[in-house]
Amino acid sequence: MTTYFFNDTAALTVRTLRHVTRSMDTIITTAITPVAMMLMFVYVFGGAIDTGSVPYVNYMLPGILLMTIASGISYTAYRLFTDVKSGIFERFQSMPIARSGVLWAHVVTSLVANLIALVLVVGVAVLMGFRSGAEVSAWLAVTGILLLFTLALTWLAVIPGLSASSVEGAGAFAYPLIFLPFVSSAFVPTKTMPGPVRWFAEHQPVTSIVNTIRALFAQQPVGDDIWTALAWCVGILVVAYVFAMATYRRKIA
Repeated sequence: MTTYFFNDTAALTVRTLRHVTRSMDTIITTAITPVAMMLMFVYVFGGAIDTGSVPYVNYMLPGILLMTIASGISYTAYRLFTDVKSGIFERFQSMPIARSGVLWAHVVTSLVANLIALVLVVGVAVLMGFRSGAEVSAWLAVTGILLLFTLALTWLAVIPGLSASSVEGAGAFAYPLIFLPFVSSAFVPTKTMPGPVRWFAEHQPVTSIVNTIRALFAQQPVGDDIWTALAWCVGILVVAYVFAMATYRRKIA
């Protein structure tokens, strides 16, 4: 059964990736909004924000990377919604394949597509002056955190992808996630925020993830932020996976 699952998932992933490669504009579009935000903040607002000796593009890049992921997973929900409405799920159910492989194919595709978008955003950041002396191990740690965050949000995207009644509804859930970095340490230090806003900013998942990535890029100690970030990512992943699989079972029942 395990062999069938991996083989079926691989075959279905190739199918989904083929759809993405035929419409590369989705990946480019995923990167456009974060890049536009990066350009605006660095060249318009950056001079007014005090980040000490840290160049502003270095300071805000971690938040932009999380916005890129939040933007990208909306397309995962859209692709899944399209499959559900096209009736392809019913056809897959009549075939001798692992049923969960259908969902995992979309999840793996999301990881690949978002990774490409993240590379594009980092490339633009480098052109804008981003520099990091981080070692390979730190870059691998950053990549791992970003992929774990992507995996968690992708399973979250599966839920509206399966249950939404319209294309707009399938992708709309990502909007709050895209704007969550604005109420965090992503763009300004939280100490500049008023009391209740600062409390929320310091206790929501984006801040700990941003602080961890920023410290890794700057070759500084990550402290407890990395454990808080991992706890948030794993917690979201577990809850989202449970609800996504429950929604899927109801859908195919």
